[in-house]
Amino acid sequence: MRFPPHAPARRRLEGVAVHLLALLLALVILTPVVWLLISSVSSTADLTSLPLRWWPGTPDLSRYAALLSVAPGSPGAAFLLALRNSLLVALGATGLSLLVAIPAAYSFSRLPGRRAGLLYAVLATYMLPPVALVLPLYAVLARAGLLNSVYGLALVYCTILAPFATWLLKTNFDAVPLEIEESAQIDGLSRWGVLGRVTLPLALPGLSTAAVWAVLLAWDEFFYALLFTSTTSAKTLPVAIADFAAGRAVDYGLICAAGVVAALPPILIGFLLQRGLLSGLSAGAVKG
Repeated sequence: MRFPPHAPARRRLEGVAVHLLALLLALVILTPVVWLLISSVSSTADLTSLPLRWWPGTPDLSRYAALLSVAPGSPGAAFLLALRNSLLVALGATGLSLLVAIPAAYSFSRLPGRRAGLLYAVLATYMLPPVALVLPLYAVLARAGLLNSVYGLALVYCTILAPFATWLLKTNFDAVPLEIEESAQIDGLSRWGVLGRVTLPLALPGLSTAAVWAVLLAWDEFFYALLFTSTTSAKTLPVAIADFAAGRAVDYGLICAAGVVAALPPILIGFLLQRGLLSGLSAGAVKG
């Protein structure tokens, strides 16, 4: 950190304070992650000893090997099946939600009319506590034969993701100049053509932001997954990891290793799309 020689003392103090607060924030965020990584390679004796050993004597990577095992009945088989289910549910729910949210957001943005109240009604469904929707959703899934199914769970997640994606995309569509769309219509494009060939490419940061947030929300969701799935064939990662703590002899290192592996796909997606994520959030922050 460098300041010009002529910088006033107050400016120097403000700069130091900002950097100290940023360092404190980084410590608060990263400390649990670092402890998760250390615990995942610590032996059971290190994790249960008193006083607690903050650093393992010998790193133990056997938990990661166990999670990649496909032997029937092993923790790895359940974990890998749950990983597949989480991918199916998160990507399926995100795709379905964007298919609904894109035309809905475009309609709210370009053809508001009396639909403004409907947008707030859509947002109100997002604000409802999940427990309020459990009984209706359970009844619908039971009637459709989709209980204990990854497809049923993906449909349930659409009720969470579609309102959020609609709101986020609308704010980004609002930022696209109307003159560009009108020029495209004069050149002969239909309304759907304008949406697909003009508006969506210009709102691509917002679209990637909505996709990333939808995947993360579906990936981490636990409440509905716990209630609507009961067998290994349908459980997602949060429920499968919680099951590791259900036995009499709990392997805390295995739970931590599963947490580390489960966090890798969202981190990778966020890293690859970080530029679009920041642009989309900035656009959404300045538009009402």
